[in-house]
Amino acid sequence: MSDHVDGPRSIGDPSIDLTDLFAFTSPEDPSRTVLVANVFPSAGASAMFSNVVNHSIVVRRMTVAGLGEAAKFKPDDKEYRFNCKFTDLQRVANGSKPTQKGTCTFPSGQELTFVVNDERGASTPDGVFRVFAGLRSDPFYLAWLVAILKKFPNLLEHDNVLSIVIDFDTKQVLNPDKGPLFGVIAETSAIPQPRTLIGHEPPRFDWVGRPEQTNMRLNNPAMEGADDVRDLWNQMTPFALAEEFQPIFRKRLLDSLTNWDMRDGKADWPPAALTAVINVYLDDFLLFDVSKPINDTSFFEIEKSTLHGQPYQTGGGRTVNANVIDIMLTWMVNNDREFLQGGATGATKPGSNSFPYLASPNTQIQTAVESVELAASPDKVWALIGDFGAVWEPLVASIITVGTGVGQLRTIETIDGKRIIERLEAIDNSQRSYRYSLISGIQATDYVGTLTVSPKELGSLVKWQVQYWADGQPDILVKTIISTLLKTSLGSLRERFGVTQ
Repeated sequence: MSDHVDGPRSIGDPSIDLTDLFAFTSPEDPSRTVLVANVFPSAGASAMFSNVVNHSIVVRRMTVAGLGEAAKFKPDDKEYRFNCKFTDLQRVANGSKPTQKGTCTFPSGQELTFVVNDERGASTPDGVFRVFAGLRSDPFYLAWLVAILKKFPNLLEHDNVLSIVIDFDTKQVLNPDKGPLFGVIAETSAIPQPRTLIGHEPPRFDWVGRPEQTNMRLNNPAMEGADDVRDLWNQMTPFALAEEFQPIFRKRLLDSLTNWDMRDGKADWPPAALTAVINVYLDDFLLFDVSKPINDTSFFEIEKSTLHGQPYQTGGGRTVNANVIDIMLTWMVNNDREFLQGGATGATKPGSNSFPYLASPNTQIQTAVESVELAASPDKVWALIGDFGAVWEPLVASIITVGTGVGQLRTIETIDGKRIIERLEAIDNSQRSYRYSLISGIQATDYVGTLTVSPKELGSLVKWQVQYWADGQPDILVKTIISTLLKTSLGSLRERFGVTQ
């Protein structure tokens, strides 16, 4: 995924995990630029920005310092830094849900405080800066099983992220008269706290420039046995990669891009061209030119044209709806010989042309449902599975119950060591049905399961339905876990009672 879960450290704390970075011209006003940084992959309804993390977007002016096989982009020393910090949850007087506030500091030194998830965002009094921060539909889509390069539906279907959207007057902030080409990165770092760590603070937790630098190029999923260098990369200083580590990353990029080139069995990249591309990738920042058009297909055009020894024609950048995976795969696998279209042509919800540009979050409750027809009476089947504490599912090793009747808790130990706690919400033995909710053990909220046994011709029908909202894991993964549990369990009933003919 673009920069989602890109290393052991960010996997351990999703609030520091930058998932994406965007830079584009405002669709509402061409005199304004929009920068977007997303964090917290697969964010659930209760996800919030960390109050101990500094969220930064950093821009530097760039010059083209070389063309063709000597392609090079040189960053200026001056930084345009946008820093955003967030409070803990704050109670409100009328009993409504607690709110979180954020404050962004801009390159001019101005500060702007806003309420998280306020669709209107907030603006500085002079109108130069406008900010939104909150839960949004994840605009990234990955429609490939990239390890085997097989087309697949969007792997991030129904997922959300936490977005920081900064919209500003381009001329007043970036002064493009001094040069319109810029590079941008986003980073998360610790807010210094007295006496919280022994020794020095980590310089940063995570950073992102171009999409997929970590998860597809440095950690190519088809290269089995390669060391995971993503955490090492994430500790590098953006715009200034440490010289002593460059041989490690250069070798990894060479091996990885050679592997990508041969995925279709054809060598499309001459060695000198591959070396030139690696030099560009090592300078990992998202390039955009505010004097030229930035659209859904302009991503990476600045780099490609420069590598071809030609002046670039577009503003590069990256829009919310850009199909970056297919653009990058086509470039890496066949050097643009043939466009590679994945199994989806858009995100769950496309971005819009109005502030805050990223679509509203996905809040639809998802459903997994399975059923089986059995050659046994409903009473006989209910006698086995109607007890909320009964162990009859093959993936369950043991169940411990606390209490009786509605409100009863069961703690399930699965055969692979997982622990799931559920609560009985309703039971009707006359209708052979019970309903339960999830307390913990599966990364989902609003999780409700219903199991029903009803007559079906000379036998019975067992229907099992679970409704949920994925929280902290991609929906497709949560649905796979639940569906596997339902299918395996009902399949065991088929073996025990037989099926109707």
